[in-house]
This record gives sequence, C-alpha cells and structure tokens, in this order.
Amino acid sequence: MQIDIQTRHFSLTDALRGHVQRRLAFALSARTDHIQRVVVRLFDVNGPRGGTDKCCHVQVVLSHLPDVIIKDTEADLYTAIDRATDRAGRAVGRRLGRQRIRGRSGGMPAASPDIAPRRPA
Repeated sequence: MQIDIQTRHFSLTDALRGHVQRRLAFALSARTDHIQRVVVRLFDVNGPRGGTDKCCHVQVVLSHLPDVIIKDTEADLYTAIDRATDRAGRAVGRRLGRQRIRGRSGGMPAASPDIAPRRPA
C-alpha cells in the first residue's frame, strides 16, 4: 500500500508523518490487498487565525472500485487524522463488503427445462 502525505500551509514533521502512517496501518491493515494507494492531504484552512480549521482529507484508491474519500475538520489536527482514518477504514470495509455480495449469484439457479419436476407419490 503506497501512502502519499501532502500538507498545505505548514510543514510535515516526522511525528505527524508517523502518526498518519500508524493510523492508516491500523484502520486499513485487513484490506491492504484491495488498496492501490492512499493520498492524505493535511491543511490549515484559516492559517494563523485559529479555530476549528485543521482538515484531513483521505482518498483511498481501490482496485476496480470507486475511490473512498473522507474529509474531517477539527480544531486539533491529530483528532482530525484519527477520525478521518477510522471513518476511511469503515467505509472501505463497507465498499468491499458490498462488492463481495454483488459478485455472488443472487439466488437459486433456474431449473433446467428438460428435467421434469418430481411429483409426490
């Protein structure tokens, strides 16, 4: 699983990079064989003005399925990362679960026309 972490309006520290990688590994570890790439964008909406403006945008690129995109905004960047990665893990699980259900045959196979149904004796 390839992880791309991008920041806007601040620099990416080693601690922040490690936190994102740990949280993604925990949230997506059971599904890594279906994931091609994860793009994480971290940005500060208001800059130095403060407020609830730290945003974490997670895009999970899946094989042969639409991407899962999660965005979370909080006052604390670590909280935004935690919530976004948890939600991404659940969303990927739901998306893959739906795909497995659709891939199966929907019911009983149709009876062959050349075989007559059994009648009770």
